[in-house]
Amino acid sequence: MNTSTIAAIATAPGQGGVAIVRLSGPEAERILYEVFQPAKKGATPPSHMLTYGHVYDGDSTVDECMAVLMRAPRSYTREDVAEIQLHGGGYIAQRVLELCLRHGAELAAPGEFTRRAFLNGRIDLSQAEAVMNLIAAQGDQSHRAAMRQLKGGASSFIRKAADELYAIQAGVAACIDYPEEIDESEAAADMLPRTEALAAQIDSACDERAARILQSGLRVALCGQPNVGKSSLLNALLGEERAIVTPIPGTTRDMVQGDLILGGSVIHLTDTAGLHATDDPVEQLGVARARRAMEDADLVLAVFDQSRPLDADDRALLAELQGRNVLIVLNKADLSPVLSSADVTALLDAPILTVSAADEATLAPLKAFLAEQAAVSDNLALTQPRHVEAARRAARHLRQAAETARALSVDMASIDLQAAQLALAEITGDEVEERLLDRVFGMFCVGK
Repeated sequence: MNTSTIAAIATAPGQGGVAIVRLSGPEAERILYEVFQPAKKGATPPSHMLTYGHVYDGDSTVDECMAVLMRAPRSYTREDVAEIQLHGGGYIAQRVLELCLRHGAELAAPGEFTRRAFLNGRIDLSQAEAVMNLIAAQGDQSHRAAMRQLKGGASSFIRKAADELYAIQAGVAACIDYPEEIDESEAAADMLPRTEALAAQIDSACDERAARILQSGLRVALCGQPNVGKSSLLNALLGEERAIVTPIPGTTRDMVQGDLILGGSVIHLTDTAGLHATDDPVEQLGVARARRAMEDADLVLAVFDQSRPLDADDRALLAELQGRNVLIVLNKADLSPVLSSADVTALLDAPILTVSAADEATLAPLKAFLAEQAAVSDNLALTQPRHVEAARRAARHLRQAAETARALSVDMASIDLQAAQLALAEITGDEVEERLLDRVFGMFCVGK
């Protein structure tokens, strides 16, 4: 694929200050100077120097612009790369792209520039994925995780694990090749503790919940009976009137969603319909959706009106929340309290906060709790769901290898050890199928 020269618009569509058309490949320099002419005639500008000039389509001037050529291997793709920086606007960028295609470039596929950077050895696969995560980062926490991965955080951990696994495999191979010199019991005594320790080390680096929160944010569902103040609480947390609020019970019949960032973490809030027994078919649909939102949530905010006692529906909700990650929120602290914390904790052991959606000062502890729930350790080695899945698979193969060595023989365990090594290699791309590359880079935007 690297024999062709690709081109794409590298900036977002729409009007803006600058639009960039990017080329990469062996013909990038030729195509650049066939569509772009430096204002200063004469010698070709040196590599990596931004040059002022114009883009021409025959005798017609398309735009006054800047361009830069970055000769291989000192470029993003380790190929010759050219960029033309134009006035922002969809028409100009598209016309210049068409000029490049007319002069021999091919339209880049999604993520093809980064794919070439991977194939040419500039970055490994986990670092390539970090590029997309960096682009998609919505908060400081996901940004930091993407930067750690881009700098080789995941790669470093995986390569150290792979090196240890190679050492274990070497011991097994020596036992198989030189049975008269290395007794199988001796080989097993060395292999078993190292294999089990490596499996435990890999498992400790995996946290599916943290990886998903970094990828898509913390999902929080507000649930409770009608008219306990869920919608008011949602609006207060978001700082805007997202949900309709009235004194009429059952105003919210469908889910209302909003996002906020706390402590650098993205939090997705979902206000749900009031949970109660009803014969109204529309309200029944709302209640069913509320229960699905509760099941999908990382955290449930169970909201109660502290100015009224628990009733049968409240008790049913508390029973339903057993075993889930729950925060009890006693709302309407500005009214005379009837419901106490003890009344609730007698039915459900969960943390409790008392707030008033009408008083922003009372929301500070709630926001701090949400930020704490969404926080992910900066020491987490694997922060991508794909990486976690492959690492878990490697750990399973390692444990299976230990079981096989005990039950059968050390040489039979080599099959599982090799499977573990292949699973680790998927993360860095040292061993990878074309289908996986298509899946990874297919999620990228065109031009990156």
